[in-house]
Amino acid sequence: MTTLKTFKRGGVHPAENKISANQPIVVLDPPKQAFIPLNQNLGAPAIPLIKKGDEVKVGQLIAKGEAFISSNVHSSVSGKVLKIDAVIDTSGYKKMAVVINVEGDEWEPSIDRSETIKRDFSFTQKEIIDKIKEMGIVGLGGATFPSHVKLMIPDGKKPEVLLINGVECEPYLTSDHQLMMSNGEEALIGTSILMKGLGVKKAYIGIENNKPDAISYLKELAEGFKGIKVVPLKVKYPQGGEKQLIKAVTGREVPSGKLPIEVGAVVNNVGTAFAVYQAIQKNKPLVERVVTVTGKSVAKPSNFLARIGTPISILIDNAGGVPEDTGKIISGGPMMGKALLSLETPVVKGTSGILIMNKQETHRVEMLPCIRCGRCVSVCPMGLEPILLSQLSRLQMWEDVEKQKVMDCIECGSCQYTCPSGRPLLDYIRVGKNKVGQIIRNRGKK
Repeated sequence: MTTLKTFKRGGVHPAENKISANQPIVVLDPPKQAFIPLNQNLGAPAIPLIKKGDEVKVGQLIAKGEAFISSNVHSSVSGKVLKIDAVIDTSGYKKMAVVINVEGDEWEPSIDRSETIKRDFSFTQKEIIDKIKEMGIVGLGGATFPSHVKLMIPDGKKPEVLLINGVECEPYLTSDHQLMMSNGEEALIGTSILMKGLGVKKAYIGIENNKPDAISYLKELAEGFKGIKVVPLKVKYPQGGEKQLIKAVTGREVPSGKLPIEVGAVVNNVGTAFAVYQAIQKNKPLVERVVTVTGKSVAKPSNFLARIGTPISILIDNAGGVPEDTGKIISGGPMMGKALLSLETPVVKGTSGILIMNKQETHRVEMLPCIRCGRCVSVCPMGLEPILLSQLSRLQMWEDVEKQKVMDCIECGSCQYTCPSGRPLLDYIRVGKNKVGQIIRNRGKK
């Protein structure tokens, strides 16, 4: 029997709770009103190209990502622009968004909406990168880093291998799983396109062993694609972290403070690969995505294909509404997700799931003194000392926080999950990481 690959340092095994795993993707109708944020990527917001009163179609460019790290934003609906105003996003802060009153469902005629799968493509490497940029594709695993920037390899670096992240290690979430089952061939074509965009001959698709159907299906499909191999992985959180996936699949270790390209690797989510297929082969911008709505008390745990800008309340209503015993509603999964302040928060490019947790699950235990058990250190996949980082952040000792490599933290939550004293380790570390990030950016401006 073949030993399943995994990363070696740290990691935890939370309950999987993949309640919606066998639910097919349900296509939702466009909302009556869409709220499309101008910043749906890691980096600078896009600059609006439309104004109040303008008529727009599905797929029309409505905001341009002009900064180096930014991405274009397209309308996901057709109708009339009501206003450009601040709306609450998944971070809890108000950000500028285009508000559109929906009228019908008229798409840009250049978009191929047929279900015919197109395998052949003749785009050059530069044309692929330019098209991905034009179509506003970002990383759909949650980080939302602009995909075209990932393909722009710095001088002196050479990509050798592409890794496609089909791990979906976060408990509850099943959107990537269902996407692989329903659009596996398109995702593999997208992988081939990304390979050409990078100029590499090898690609590995990492999938955890709790998705045997996806592993079997994609292995069968991969036989028809040159250079693509499916790699089954041991179930272990956070296997989907870039550096953990690279270590598990290739055995290479990304040095502290460095990016995957340092070891010749580039990582993209399987949803991103599918979006790249649609962009290149169908001329379709990123205007919709698969979102899991789930929870132990949810009446109809589901996987929805929802338009960007759809209020999250609509998705929850389609899953049976908010249960009576709801304690918290989270954008993302229980380990890395963030609690929502409003159900009118819109679906954005990075929305992979909506988790409705009951009061029992969300009850925080009483915080007790640290007993120096070392569990947080032993489970940290980045080899950090979470209790030290947490305490330094609480004391606002930012210079020391930086020296202890807080920027290496991937915010996986393994430390807080395993702490027997209920210490809010990740909460403090996030504060410290945010502050140190600001200090580093300001230092670079001088």
